[in-house]
Amino acid sequence: MPPTTPQRTAAATAVGLIALLLVGCVPIGGNASESKPAPVDGVPDELHDLYQQTLTWTDCEGEMQCATAQAPLNWDDPAGERIDLALVRQPATGGSPRGSLFVNPGGPGASGYDFVADSIDYAVGKPLQEEFDVIGFDPRGVQHSTPVTCLSPKKMDEYLFGVAQNKTGTDAWIQEIRDSAQDFGAACAESTGDLLGAVDTLSAARDLDMLRALVGDTRLNYLGFSYGTFLGAHYAELFPERVGRLVLDGAIDPSVSVDEVVLDQTVGFEKAMRAYVTNCLTSSECPLSGTVDEAMASVASLLDAVDARPMEAVDGRMLTSSTLLTAIIYPLYSQDSWTYLSQMLKITLAGDPSLAFTLADLYYGRAEDGTYDDNSFEAFYAINCLDYEYVDDVELMRAEAATLAEAAPTFGRFQGYGSIGCAEWPHDSVTPREEIHATGADPILVVGTTGDPATPYQWAVSLADQLDEGVLVSYTGEGHTAYGSSNECVSDAVEDYFIDGKVPATDPRC
Repeated sequence: MPPTTPQRTAAATAVGLIALLLVGCVPIGGNASESKPAPVDGVPDELHDLYQQTLTWTDCEGEMQCATAQAPLNWDDPAGERIDLALVRQPATGGSPRGSLFVNPGGPGASGYDFVADSIDYAVGKPLQEEFDVIGFDPRGVQHSTPVTCLSPKKMDEYLFGVAQNKTGTDAWIQEIRDSAQDFGAACAESTGDLLGAVDTLSAARDLDMLRALVGDTRLNYLGFSYGTFLGAHYAELFPERVGRLVLDGAIDPSVSVDEVVLDQTVGFEKAMRAYVTNCLTSSECPLSGTVDEAMASVASLLDAVDARPMEAVDGRMLTSSTLLTAIIYPLYSQDSWTYLSQMLKITLAGDPSLAFTLADLYYGRAEDGTYDDNSFEAFYAINCLDYEYVDDVELMRAEAATLAEAAPTFGRFQGYGSIGCAEWPHDSVTPREEIHATGADPILVVGTTGDPATPYQWAVSLADQLDEGVLVSYTGEGHTAYGSSNECVSDAVEDYFIDGKVPATDPRC
């Protein structure tokens, strides 16, 4: 699931970050094995019981194994209420694992369990599968672990796809957005309970250290993509002496504010759109024409047209500028998806919104029958509201909206006012926005893609600079994240690091 979300209408206010993605771990076989926890050296006495749980792994997901750990709802009250954390593991295919490799695909809110269970070969290369037990896990609040829950599918449709009754930016529209956000937050609080205020990244990082110990590892080996880099960086800051080999791909700069995130990502997607348009115009099948600037203006005009007069789909939903922008942004995460963007623009320009809704539904995890396959949107919203500080100042938001419109003429006009949603959230932010140094940790590999729209390249440069032992690997290309692509230079750098502990002497500039 993408780590970004565009601004939503009154039925669905944006969390404010332009942010990729079963029913728990159900054993399907009778075989079981147990993990022997690592020693509790350096762990406070009151946490020993948590760190000495026995994980029971049972056959599941074909030839994989599943387990469930228990974590405290509140790490400041380790004897209090418990929540479940779901894990899935592919044992090392080489037969003699050198340890475990934890994987997080991002989001926040994307399921690491599903990422490993459904697409292990995309998540992790064969050399790493041979050497490590590869573990996918769902952080607190996500899908197979104890989840954040908010709305029924029908209500979620209304929230995500509803049409605002007032003009964007007016006082009446802002109140409409505020009322919608308050209702959504209240529904999440009622359905989720106390967990809603405890899904912050610092708590998830403490969970991760416990999981590291429960599988028997004295140090954490970890591959994090996108938001997973934020989680990994905070782990390194909290537990530098327990850092094994960490790769942070598609890095988030932990020191940037939410306003800087929105601006950087809006500009990033504008640049990615121009890269797509430049490529598209070389093809006779391109739905756009003229110069790059003229083609971008056509896209802007289409967004304006559906903003003024939404298109009705066969299921009765109305295609607004918010939903269309989601459908445009989603394929920009990978250059391999640009053909779908061309197809969508072609039929939408002809007045057919069906493919735009298909892409938006994929983004939100919405199935054809109107149900939702996961809770990625709810978890994304809840985690971000605790991880960033949001200023509820209307005049400041109007000024920021003007800045966005100027910086990104095609997309920026639709990206303002995102702070309203989390400003109305039932819980305040708990994660500080500050530099992370991880003093005392072993070298950490930070991977950045020059054309990454969702986590702009400068964030990877900044994080590598912040870390006392950060090592930057740059990939010159388009799309979000680099490892798992066809670039052998990136794959070699990552896999040599995990297997042999070698880091590049200088940035290889892949």
